[in-house]
Amino acid sequence: MTKIFNLFDFSQKVNYKTEVLAGLTVAMTMIPESLSFAILAGFPPLMGLYASFIAGLVTAIFGGRPGMISGGAGATVIVLIALMNSDGLEYVLAAVALAGVIQILIGVFKLGKFIRLVPHPVMFGFVNGLAIIIFMSQLDQFKTVVNGDMVWLTGNPMLIMAGLVALTIAIVVLLPKITKAVPSSLVAIIVVFILVYFLGIDTKTVKDIASVSGGFPPFHIPNIPISWETLKLIAPYSMIMAAVGLTEGLLTLNLVDEITETKGNGNRECIAQGSSNILNGFFFGMGGCPMIAQTLVNLSAGSRARLAGIVASLTILVIILFGAPIIEQLPMAALVGVMIMVAIGTFEWASFKIINRVPKKDVFLVLIVATITVLLHNLALAVLVGVILSALFFAWESAKRIRARKHIDANGVKHYEIYGPLFFASTTAFIEKFDVASDPDEVIIDFKDCRVSDMSAIEALNVVTHRYHKLGKKVHLRHLSNDCIVLLKNAEAIIDVNIMEDPSYKVVVDKV
Repeated sequence: MTKIFNLFDFSQKVNYKTEVLAGLTVAMTMIPESLSFAILAGFPPLMGLYASFIAGLVTAIFGGRPGMISGGAGATVIVLIALMNSDGLEYVLAAVALAGVIQILIGVFKLGKFIRLVPHPVMFGFVNGLAIIIFMSQLDQFKTVVNGDMVWLTGNPMLIMAGLVALTIAIVVLLPKITKAVPSSLVAIIVVFILVYFLGIDTKTVKDIASVSGGFPPFHIPNIPISWETLKLIAPYSMIMAAVGLTEGLLTLNLVDEITETKGNGNRECIAQGSSNILNGFFFGMGGCPMIAQTLVNLSAGSRARLAGIVASLTILVIILFGAPIIEQLPMAALVGVMIMVAIGTFEWASFKIINRVPKKDVFLVLIVATITVLLHNLALAVLVGVILSALFFAWESAKRIRARKHIDANGVKHYEIYGPLFFASTTAFIEKFDVASDPDEVIIDFKDCRVSDMSAIEALNVVTHRYHKLGKKVHLRHLSNDCIVLLKNAEAIIDVNIMEDPSYKVVVDKV
């Protein structure tokens, strides 16, 4: 049996012990993060855990690839803070559900493939920016509230916190050198918990962030007026949330593909993510998306199947229902230590080694994407800026490749053999190739090694041919590919030129 309902690959060998332990570790690291972001956004704390349970379970079962972990992520929640402050929780829930619908449509129409447009330097910048965010967010746990202000811990509290974090990091680093039978992150959390509990060490625990006890996520239809005005209000938030969630999700999917040397399904991930957000909107979840930090915790613990994600989400539900008193006693220092190691493991240290080996524009892309990610916490904007800059760099480099070889044949006809792409960025250089005043009465422009790509290129042809026609000279266009001919014929109102038919000529690109 290979696949049933296209959900699980039953031919895959699953290490059940590894998957279960990885799932437990992921759940431990996901709880404080989801609670923190829910509180940051002004939501009831349990909304973060509900989102982690719903998003984690749905995407673990139906998602685009095994090994990825989804939950109540800060990347998507940050988008909704303004809506929460201005219009309240009911509108937030509606926006989350609408974001899910948008994500499903993107998956159904197979638009997830456009993640391929993200260049590798942008991926480096995205990953490095996230690593810095993960690390910086852990520093907040070394602070406390005094008279309404966040201040750094001092004295014994700071020494205890730093010492426990150092112990956690030491266990995570050293244990794998002794044994890999159990995830070192989970062992570190358990050891520090036992140490704090039995020695009565006074330090910050999960309970200091928020209570994690509650019931099963309740069904609730958002109480908002069904009107065009409501749609106009929530749609912008939903679209941004959908874009941010899918950007982080598909980039994380690509990262997991690279780590595991396997192939995921981006469109299926879009549909699963959208489905989870629709459920979040109707079951008091704050919405979510794949979480790169927890995904890396999962992979580093040895998980390669869907079971770990299912275990993690069900563990969170069990904790909400029954295990809150125990989980609330977990020292934050242990979780901080684990997440710091995740940040260190997430950062692409190889990007420093290649600085002098790659083009400067690629180094610039890594830096600008990482900077936007860190400063604005807007992953979609960071990636969009990176893609746009990459496209502009590519256009500039391609524009410099347009060139012309010139000769006059025995009949006195001048030939211009054009090489390189003719598009908006190369039109100026193209026009400058022609010596209109000195050329003979008949000119052939040969496009055998060139391609007319867009309306700017057509306008450039119009400019050149108009200059020749003004002087009473005839221009022929030769060796145009079929799609170029169609492009010119569609623009007959703009340009009138003679196209020399060459039915035996085939352009390789037309076959691609």
